[in-house]
Order: sequence, then structure tokens, then C-alpha cells
Amino acid sequence: MHKESFQTDVTFDDKKVKTRVILETPFSKEIQIVMSRGQIMKEHQAPYPIIIHILNGAIELGVNQVRHKLEHGDIITLDARVPHDLKALENTTIRLSLFKKDQAHRLSPGSETLKQDS
Repeated sequence: MHKESFQTDVTFDDKKVKTRVILETPFSKEIQIVMSRGQIMKEHQAPYPIIIHILNGAIELGVNQVRHKLEHGDIITLDARVPHDLKALENTTIRLSLFKKDQAHRLSPGSETLKQDS
């Protein structure tokens, strides 16, 4: 057994989206994403299915040219290779569940996936 919390180290940075691996299991990687209001993760896709769970705040999720508002408590799944983007509508904390073989570094600061809204 291993216990962690998505509520620790939640600090918002207006300059960059913050990501960190909270824990890894034999089948998944659980990632904390902290986005300040207005920050964007540009369109990208995951090589495996993912789960996005909004822990606090709200985002606009773009999937196949359709915009979806996700708020506190909402959870969605996306199949592999589905193009999507995110924009934080307010300061937001997200739980992202990745398949174990996926690479968490795709979401690291400096990645082409991340940018600041201007």
C-alpha cells in the first residue's frame, strides 16, 4: 500500500503549468496537473487511453473541434490518439491517469504541449 495526496504542493504559477507524478502502480501513472487561470495545453494526443478528473477549478476541453466545460468533480475518458487541448478557466487542479507505458514527461514544463494564453 502507498498513500499520496493530490492536495499537497498545489501552488499556482502564472508562468507555467505544473505537473508531477503523484504515484505509479503496476498499471497506471497518476499525475497532478496544476494550471493557473488562462493557461493552455495545446492540442496533443496520448498514445493510450487517459482519464481526466477535475479536482478543483474548471477547464475548457477541446475534443475534435468541440469545446466542453469541465468543472470540480467532473471526470472523463479519452481513447488513445484523440486530439485534445485544455484551457484553465480558473485556477485548476487535475488528476490525469495514464497507462503505465505512457510517458509522463510529455507533460513537463517546456514541452510543446504547454503554453501560456496571451
